[in-house]
Amino acid sequence: MKTLLTINEIYYLVGVIVMLLVGMTLRDKGNPKRLTTALFWFLFGSVFLFGDLMVATLGKSLAYRIIGSLVIIISLIAGCGLLSAGTYKLRTAAERQASANKLGNKLFLPALLIPIITVLCTVMLKNVEIGGIYLLDQKQLTLAALCVASVCAILVGWAMTGGTPLQAVRESRRLVDAIGWAAILPQMLAMLGGVFVAAQTGKSVQQVVSLFVNPDSRFMLVVIYCVGMAIFTMIMGNAFAAFPVMTAGIALPFLIIGQNADPAPLVTIGMLAGYCGTLMTPMAANYNIVPAALLELIDKYKVIKIQTPTALVLLAANILLMYFIVFR
Repeated sequence: MKTLLTINEIYYLVGVIVMLLVGMTLRDKGNPKRLTTALFWFLFGSVFLFGDLMVATLGKSLAYRIIGSLVIIISLIAGCGLLSAGTYKLRTAAERQASANKLGNKLFLPALLIPIITVLCTVMLKNVEIGGIYLLDQKQLTLAALCVASVCAILVGWAMTGGTPLQAVRESRRLVDAIGWAAILPQMLAMLGGVFVAAQTGKSVQQVVSLFVNPDSRFMLVVIYCVGMAIFTMIMGNAFAAFPVMTAGIALPFLIIGQNADPAPLVTIGMLAGYCGTLMTPMAANYNIVPAALLELIDKYKVIKIQTPTALVLLAANILLMYFIVFR
């Protein structure tokens, strides 16, 4: 199937942008840890740029081992505190205020275009081809649409502000440095979820629950499922990654088969319980750590501290909701 924009080409684009950030970091002598910071992003970008080449030349087994080793090195760099923010050419507060006053609410247009164009492309370009060539990668349609939307938003931003492509990359470096290692946490957690599924963690959870909980205790099973979803989400940073583990280990054998629960509302409320964990963990960096960095909060965990009471109340509500409506 020939495609105009494939997911691999998107990965190459990401890799090129990351390498530009690496070059800027190496030139930034005001960064006290510029070498290790540049190494961190170089290794990360290399996976996007050279992953396919390594698989083609070295074979899957060796290539995967090398990439796994790179992930370990990346983790060690971040864990040892070897990342640091650099120096940037920033406009004065008066200049930023003047620009904001001039543009007004138009400032929100590029950000709004990303979800709008992504949805439109996903819906309208599905199975669309011209001359036997699909416009977007049909297997990764949403990601391809997101790439198109992001490029469109950047172009609109340039037109509005009179900026340049290089300025956009410079701002990307500033934001990435502010966020730090948390910027790549979603990819890391996605791999962790795959490892848990491959290791059949769900079966291990089922065996542990069988040892300590009476399978006829409906309420305790509901509590364990909901709380387990929240805890695993806190560990993995994503309810979608926690879902197959907890559903295979608790929901399916004990609640659906053992207690004859209705699967549809059960798993829906289970996901909601997982989202409660999202509100309480730094592992969900894109929700909790990134906003704190972008808002330049002194306490980077402030968002989590404020959300936690609400998350606990919602978790209790989900437990009661599940207990009273999912059983036939």
